[in-house]
Amino acid sequence: MIAPGSAEQARSLRISTLVPETDCGRIAGNVMRLLLAEDSERLRQTLATAFRRSGYALDETGNGTDALWMAKEGSFDAIILDIMLPGMDGLAVLDDLRKSGVATPVLLLTARDSVPDRVLGLQTGADDYLPKPFALEELLARVQALCRRNYGKRSNTLTVGDLTLDTTARIARRREVSLDLTAREYALLEYLALRAGEVVSRTEIEAHIYDELVSPLSNVVDSAICTLRGKLAVGPDSAPLIHTRRGQGYLLGAP
Repeated sequence: MIAPGSAEQARSLRISTLVPETDCGRIAGNVMRLLLAEDSERLRQTLATAFRRSGYALDETGNGTDALWMAKEGSFDAIILDIMLPGMDGLAVLDDLRKSGVATPVLLLTARDSVPDRVLGLQTGADDYLPKPFALEELLARVQALCRRNYGKRSNTLTVGDLTLDTTARIARRREVSLDLTAREYALLEYLALRAGEVVSRTEIEAHIYDELVSPLSNVVDSAICTLRGKLAVGPDSAPLIHTRRGQGYLLGAP
């Protein structure tokens, strides 16, 4: 269990063991873009490492005022929000977001674990509530569920032609052949699968799959698409699944 402010939390988490960076077959968790607002620097760094090792793109802050601005200006699939934040507490941030029409799923992460506290958080607009101390695996699973719900996907399986993704086990198969994907490659494939049949721009991919440190002039998306295309070719007669729309972006599915 992870307790707030615990001096042993980083060691007890054993992040490299619990969330191996390239092990896409064992650790549950969706792989989208998150905002993490947590005032404990130690806990924030610990969780940020865990999320990134799970393949999430992540923005983070320890201040409520900054969290509100980031949540309004950015594009996130879920927000993990501590209640006890300096500048502006988490409930005030959440209330402002909902009154402003921001519908991004929010998970409140807090030491306030009484029933009235949980009820207040949910009534203010939270989609989920996880008291501290908590298990890392549970947090990852809850975030996964929020991301999946955000895209209207209740099932743990995504299917595009002969491609199947198990979003719980984070395993991708084509023609029943398991694909050897890194966490980030799986993140990209899942995002395209969630929007199958739509043209997804390079900017949208950067915003959801890569964090703010990626240079806008980088060709990281093009390189990742190229690599993914190679891994999706499981046989000489495999039809291309990822299609380029020049000047627009990429589409997963039928041409």
